[in-house]
Amino acid sequence: MGEDIKLTKLASCAGCGAKVGAGVLAKLLSDLPTVHDDNLLVGFDKSDDAAVYKLDDERAIVQTLDFFPPIADDPYKFGQIAATNALSDIYAMGGEPKLALNIMCVPKSMPKEAVHEILRGGYEKCAEAGAIICGGHSIYDDEPKYGLSVTGFVHPARMWKNNGAVPGDVLFLTKPLGIGVLTAAQKGELLEPEAVQMMTRLMTTLNKSARDVLAGFHVHACTDVTGFSFLGHLYEMCSGSDVSAEVHVDGITFLPEALEFARIGVLPEGMYRNRTYAEHAVDCGQIELAKCDLLFDPQTSGGLLTAVPEEEADAVFDALNGVVPCAQRVGRIIRQADKAIYLR
Repeated sequence: MGEDIKLTKLASCAGCGAKVGAGVLAKLLSDLPTVHDDNLLVGFDKSDDAAVYKLDDERAIVQTLDFFPPIADDPYKFGQIAATNALSDIYAMGGEPKLALNIMCVPKSMPKEAVHEILRGGYEKCAEAGAIICGGHSIYDDEPKYGLSVTGFVHPARMWKNNGAVPGDVLFLTKPLGIGVLTAAQKGELLEPEAVQMMTRLMTTLNKSARDVLAGFHVHACTDVTGFSFLGHLYEMCSGSDVSAEVHVDGITFLPEALEFARIGVLPEGMYRNRTYAEHAVDCGQIELAKCDLLFDPQTSGGLLTAVPEEEADAVFDALNGVVPCAQRVGRIIRQADKAIYLR
């Protein structure tokens, strides 16, 4: 099927790189009215990954929605990636996904077999997560798009937010960085098949294992690293928590191919949007430009970025290591300073 149709050729941008920039989005939402409800624990005004609504003392609903244009040429793999990415927001809140609805846009010319394969990829990935796709909505559009609205559950007292980090916390990341750059290289037909396979494997790996491990510890803040980049999401975490962060760049794993492409200037448009949004809050120090670019790189279906107490850090690393794609101890939270983030 992937040989019959090149999905990425049907879209002007791919995956989470298609997201509206964080700065633009903030302005669009700035004057919208918010409704007060004591049971709404997290709403859109918190810049968090999903909404959370308390049902009772034991249960809260976690709801999210995510969809995007193709980031893979194979329809089945595109469906898997889009579903994995949508499910991630539930895991980032500490929740467990249970129900999902398809959201799909397809060109009238797209073969029915390709549409079926996209849906099959989404259904199978949801089944792996223990969630049920129970319907959805589709429309015709010139560019294909696919994703999910997902509902999950979490205990109100064990919900994770992106704004609870405190000085002394240690930062962990569970997937390597560089997917956005590799996506740009793929669109230019510059990637070797092995790199495409590796990229696809990362983007179809659920954050379920990371969530399950972290649920055994005290998580002060958590978010998934997606379209707004590592630095964009960390900036939101620091801003919401009234803290700053030191990032140990040597502790971050960059995909080797991505670093090579970044050094020769193969960069996605979303990287520039993310830099415009957050660079004023970042002290890049003496860090190589290509590595800084990858820290602003929009990720699709990226890993969890979490802040945990220092006294639990070694145990967290040991528990994550070998379970998630790439367990990384990437920095620490410090008292609020002139900049939100300092690269070291």
